[in-house]
Amino acid sequence: MVLGSFKCKTHWRLHGKEARDFFTRAANFSYNSKKSLRKIFKRQSVKKMNMSWDNVVVGVVGLGYVGLPLAVRMSKFFKTIGADVNQQKINSLVHGIDYTGDVGDAILHDAIESGNIQFTNRAELLKGANFIIAAVPTPVSKAKVPDLSPILSAAKTIGENLQKGTTVVLESTVFPGVTQEIFGPAISKYSSLQMGVDFFLGYSPERVNPGDKEHTIDKIVKVVSGQDEKTLSLVAEVYSKIISAGIHRASCIKVAEAAKVIENTQRDLNIALVNEFARIFRLEGIDVADVLAAAATKWNFLNFTPGLVGGHCLPEDPYYLTHRAREKGYNPSIILAGRYVNDTIAEDIEKIILQGLNTRGKAASASKLLIMGLTFKENVNDCRHSGAKDVIDRLREWNVILDGYDPQLTEETILKEFRVQPLDLNKPCHKYDGIVLISPHKEILKFNLKTLASQCADKPVLFDLKRSYSAIDAQNAGFLYLHL
Repeated sequence: MVLGSFKCKTHWRLHGKEARDFFTRAANFSYNSKKSLRKIFKRQSVKKMNMSWDNVVVGVVGLGYVGLPLAVRMSKFFKTIGADVNQQKINSLVHGIDYTGDVGDAILHDAIESGNIQFTNRAELLKGANFIIAAVPTPVSKAKVPDLSPILSAAKTIGENLQKGTTVVLESTVFPGVTQEIFGPAISKYSSLQMGVDFFLGYSPERVNPGDKEHTIDKIVKVVSGQDEKTLSLVAEVYSKIISAGIHRASCIKVAEAAKVIENTQRDLNIALVNEFARIFRLEGIDVADVLAAAATKWNFLNFTPGLVGGHCLPEDPYYLTHRAREKGYNPSIILAGRYVNDTIAEDIEKIILQGLNTRGKAASASKLLIMGLTFKENVNDCRHSGAKDVIDRLREWNVILDGYDPQLTEETILKEFRVQPLDLNKPCHKYDGIVLISPHKEILKFNLKTLASQCADKPVLFDLKRSYSAIDAQNAGFLYLHL
């Protein structure tokens, strides 16, 4: 090791007196403490970039389920500009209305009253930001190929309004390489600025769990990365202001990108595994829940439950990884097999419901069902990739009459997105032949089984995807109780 020039894994150098000071300070720290060593490596990024905390202005591009909570949290510590192309969203936000349900109108109102946050669809206002975060969707096409158009659109918006010296961080789920090979060059194209010289790239994957009031953004460990050590330190410092759970510094941007995409892929595969267990044990005539309960008595058994997989992450993110694998010459099999299992679970639900109706002596074409809880999960208003849509489409092929109820959605949304008639709560009795409960919102669970049975004809069925009600209580209320 040459004292005069020390090089670490992120390729910044220490020379002469700086190197000697480094090793002198290092000798005074306990090498048993990772935190102490981290202090040695930490550079005063804000200071070295001629910035102070007072003049850091954060811009957040994309104000959805990820961007809005992030922008509001940032505004507690920094002047913040929240930008989105959707004028309807901006109108709601400036009036203190949280359309995601994850921030809360009261907290949003307080953020606006503080004067630290501005919501706009005027992209030129981003010129006032020197730390910009892109939090836009990363969907897939019908052919299950990554659709990077939202990221490229965000890059264009940022590039056209970028000032020199700005750090740009991508939070969207992508395959390894997107940030530096696609996102950054696109910003360069539209800004005519050089990446790594005039502006700097970071990647910090979002970990938002919609509807989860326990694991909020500040209570989830934040993975951060940067194109060089200076950028990494700055990104870590900014996020450390809003994250109490801690910061994990990834060794490079690709590692952070890969970490995010495998988080969701792993969960998708675990759910696929128990979905396949459920299929096998139905053929055996045993309840998968009983099997899982017995297996869970072993300390290292991972206890997942069967069900539909929906939302903006799990049904799509695995395809980003498999796409990249194919580009590198590898054909993945397990990931895609899991996707196939989860994509076809609606077929299982359809069969179980139809068999239940048949057991009750009811023809599918003459039956009327109420589908309750239409969003992709309980206690959220997000219906993107909701498995309820697939169940409804399959039942509709049998000419089943379908009504829908979801307290998280407007009647207009139920009609438009699910093409079912919204439940008329003013009607005394609907004479349903069965109820299908997909997402058990807390408002739905206020209905007891007696109340649900009062809306049904004789010998109704109850399909309870997440087993929110007791099977015995359901049977006592007159239902034939069904589940995966």
